[in-house]
Amino acid sequence: MTITQFKYIVAVDNHRHFARAAEACFVTQPTLSMQIQKLEEELDILIFDRSKHPIVPTPLGEKLIDQARKVIYESDVLENMAKQIKGSFEGELNLAVIPTIASSLLPRFIPEFTKKYPKIRLRVEELKTEDMIEALRTDRIDVGIAATPLEEKGIIEQPLYYEPFMAFVPQYHPMNKDTFLLASEINAKELLLLNEGHCFRNSVLKICNAQETATTGLNMESGSFDTLVKLAHRGLGMTLLPYLTAIDLPEKYRPFVKPIAEPTPSREISLLHSRTQLKMEWIHAMGDLIKAGMPEKVLEKPERLVSP
Repeated sequence: MTITQFKYIVAVDNHRHFARAAEACFVTQPTLSMQIQKLEEELDILIFDRSKHPIVPTPLGEKLIDQARKVIYESDVLENMAKQIKGSFEGELNLAVIPTIASSLLPRFIPEFTKKYPKIRLRVEELKTEDMIEALRTDRIDVGIAATPLEEKGIIEQPLYYEPFMAFVPQYHPMNKDTFLLASEINAKELLLLNEGHCFRNSVLKICNAQETATTGLNMESGSFDTLVKLAHRGLGMTLLPYLTAIDLPEKYRPFVKPIAEPTPSREISLLHSRTQLKMEWIHAMGDLIKAGMPEKVLEKPERLVSP
C-alpha cells in the first residue's frame, strides 16, 4: 500500500464520484480505479460500495479512510518540516473563495503572490460558504476566504478587510438624486438579489430587515452582480453591491453608485483555516499580500458589521 493509494481513496470519499476524484488528483479515472482496486485486493476488503449512487464507503472502508487521512496528514507534516528547515516556499496550496468576492479580490493579489512565490502551485476554486467549511474539514482545501463571523468549531477566522455595502441606484429611480441612502429607506421589494445560498443575499435582507422579496412585478434573482447591475441600469430595480465590486464597475455605471449613510453596514472578509493547518507560513504570507493590495477604506473595522 502507498500514500498515493491513500490519497485516491480519500479523494473518492470527498467527491463520492470516481471521475471527479480522478480529476482532483490529476490522474485518469482508470489509473485511480486500478490503484484503489489493488489496495482492496491487498487488504482483502471492499472499500467502496459501487452499487450506491453516489458511491459510499463500506463500514470497513470508512475505518480505513479515517486512518488514511491520518497517515496522509503525518506524511505532510514530515514534508513540510523538511521544507521549513530549508526555508523553502515550495509545494501546493489549495484556496477556495466565495463567489461574491472572487472577481474583485483574486486579481488584486494572485499576480503578486505567484510572482513572489513562484514555487508554490496555487489552485483556486469558487465555493459557497457551507461547501468551503466541509472542504476545510476534509482537508480538500488548505485555506478559504469568506464572509465572517461563522464561528465554526475547529475553524480559525483571520479577518482581512471590511467591505461596505454600496447601493446601485439607476437614473430613473427617485433615490438617484440623493447623495447617500439611509439603510432604513431601502425597500427589499425593489431590490434585485443574488440567488438563495449566497451569503451576500442574506446580509442584504438583514440590512433591510426583510424576510421576503418582491411578490409583484419582477422578482429577479441571479448568481452574478454583473447581471443585477445591467438589469437595474435598464430600469428594472436597484441593487446592493460590495464595495470592491462597486469600485470595479465600468465607468458608465459609476455615477449610479451611492454610499449608505453611517454607520455604514459592512461585511467582514476573513481567511479561514483549520487549527492543524501545516502551511501557516504560506497562509500568513497570502493574508499579508491581500491586505497590502486593499484600499485603506476597507482595512479599518467599521461600527456596523452585518453577519453573513
